[in-house]
Amino acid sequence: WQPIATLLLCIYGLGASIYLTITHFEPKALACVQSATFNCEKVTQSPQSEIFGIPVAMLGLVFFVPMLLLCLPAAWRAADRRIHLARIGLAVTGVGMIVYLIIAELFIIKAICLWCSSVHIATFLLFVIITTASPIVLAPGYGTADEALADSVPS
Repeated sequence: WQPIATLLLCIYGLGASIYLTITHFEPKALACVQSATFNCEKVTQSPQSEIFGIPVAMLGLVFFVPMLLLCLPAAWRAADRRIHLARIGLAVTGVGMIVYLIIAELFIIKAICLWCSSVHIATFLLFVIITTASPIVLAPGYGTADEALADSVPS
């Protein structure tokens, strides 16, 4: 189930990142609840919405495109440990980024973007699934990743 779940999360995250990238450059296209607490435009147009001049939403694309490839069922079945290590490394990097972004939203911008939060949730779920499956997939003694994934499914 991990390959399918992670693939679906990546597809969602990629779609939301594309939408947020578009709305970063065209704020009027942003559809979101506007209140004192929830204000997507305030978040996506804040100085924290860019890192070194690169929109954070574009960094979402840089995260989700390779993650999508690493979460394809064929990649989960790959016997090459580097693919699994890259997947877990990217997942850890993604969680680190969302921790920074959540802190920025809550304490610097003082507003929450529901679209951004949905990407944060997708990234966190990816992290949880990947980090719980990776020790099994990377365990020594397994001939293929298929055997490891088969053993990770509870009976």
